[in-house]
Amino acid sequence: MTNPQAVTAATPGTLRQARVLVVGAGIMGAGIAQVAAQAGHRVALFDARDGAASQARERLGATFDTLVAKGRLQAAQAADALARIEPVPSLEDAADCALVVEAIVENLEVKRELLARLEQLVDEQCVLASNTSSLSITALARDMKHPGRLVGMHFFNPVPLMKLVEVVSGLRTSPRVAQQVFELAQAWGKTAVHARSTPGFIVNRIARPYYAETLALLQEQAGPPEVLDACLRAVGFRMGACELMDLIGHDTNFAVTQAVYEANFFDKRFVPSLVQRDLVDGGLLGRKSGRGFYDYAAGAVAPVAQPAAEDLQAPRAPATRLLLAGSGALVERIASALRRADQAFEQDLRADWCGLQVDDARLCLSDGRSATAMGAEVAVFDLPLRDDSGLALAWSASADASPDWVRQAPRWLHLLGWLPLRLRDVPGLVVARTIAMLINEAADAVHQGVCDEDAADHAMKLGVNYPAGPFEWLARWQRLGAIDPAELLDALDRHYRGERYRVSPLLRDRARSVARAAHEAR
Repeated sequence: MTNPQAVTAATPGTLRQARVLVVGAGIMGAGIAQVAAQAGHRVALFDARDGAASQARERLGATFDTLVAKGRLQAAQAADALARIEPVPSLEDAADCALVVEAIVENLEVKRELLARLEQLVDEQCVLASNTSSLSITALARDMKHPGRLVGMHFFNPVPLMKLVEVVSGLRTSPRVAQQVFELAQAWGKTAVHARSTPGFIVNRIARPYYAETLALLQEQAGPPEVLDACLRAVGFRMGACELMDLIGHDTNFAVTQAVYEANFFDKRFVPSLVQRDLVDGGLLGRKSGRGFYDYAAGAVAPVAQPAAEDLQAPRAPATRLLLAGSGALVERIASALRRADQAFEQDLRADWCGLQVDDARLCLSDGRSATAMGAEVAVFDLPLRDDSGLALAWSASADASPDWVRQAPRWLHLLGWLPLRLRDVPGLVVARTIAMLINEAADAVHQGVCDEDAADHAMKLGVNYPAGPFEWLARWQRLGAIDPAELLDALDRHYRGERYRVSPLLRDRARSVARAAHEAR
């Protein structure tokens, strides 16, 4: 069929005035309809379930009333936006739309059937967008007559509040269409990022290590959930991985991990966790079931990660010799703390390790090895990415360390400004290995053409509220003077002997560039 209005509406730059059809009136579909209507579009809302679209509009009316009551929207604006949302009884009623956004069940065949039906109804210039969070855009477009018109438009829940939209291109998506949708998302007040259609797109792919490393540490019995979570919150994450998985629901999180693992041909880097499978099998799904890693029953007391009182005492003084090893922002911070505590120290700027030597014992920044692998009188501390004092910091002691050094190490960490939380002697501790893996996954996504560096940073900050993007972390890590993330991952790889910690070629190249620059600066 030919529809001149749709042809005109779909020409470059004019999607902003187009009538929009949203298919699916659930939480995501209603949210998309709200955003489009507030941006000035006439929105047709359709759902296969009788009455669902009308009910969604009624709920949106209540939402607009709340926004008005809170002063976030003028009454006239709310009334106009609601008036622009029209529940339609059939897809045929929206044949003149220039953009269709589907937000139906996450099922490949069901979505393909919908797309085939839409192609019979709308003009060939009409842009079709899928809100899929995991399905291949290339696969969805397989049987379409005009596959170039299909693009992913992945919103995040809740749609009105979350700023990110992943604009996902399949193998046959027209670059012009992808750019139109990119610009439209920006006009709707969102931050859009381009992504190539690969498993997990940007956010769900790069985020996997955040959960996976904590789950691996739990399987090794490195420490309890509250300690691991406290260490991650200390570097700026709003929730630790255990808290976040409890909030998401372990069934949902486990299913996404399985989907990414299978879609990547069972790449060991994405392998699901036995710890999480046990929770799912036992019905301990997190907040929605009342119990996950934590107990959410009425009156339950949340565990708090606290160091032992003796760990917060002053270290035994005076030390015969204090030696500050290494260079960079972290060493400068330690030096300032020692001066404030009136501790005299020597400094070795060319040392091949980073940390503090107290007589013959060492307090070392993690380099991906366990403390035991680094020596006898050794304690290792985690990567401190923030400068604030009093933040939780994981540490561990060598199995061969003397009882006296095991007592003294956390006291020195406390004197230097941290709240020491002890773990079993696992390589990479919590933050160092987690951040290194997030950086590595982002580097691999860029290396494979999934996205660019800016998109990776924006996506992780806006899609999952990370305190920084992976490439921002990489720059901060390198300023600290710590061992390069690639070297830390190599150490983890040697310890665990698997594919999980293999280094991205792009990250390896970055490490070589940094090493060359450091060598030339000497």
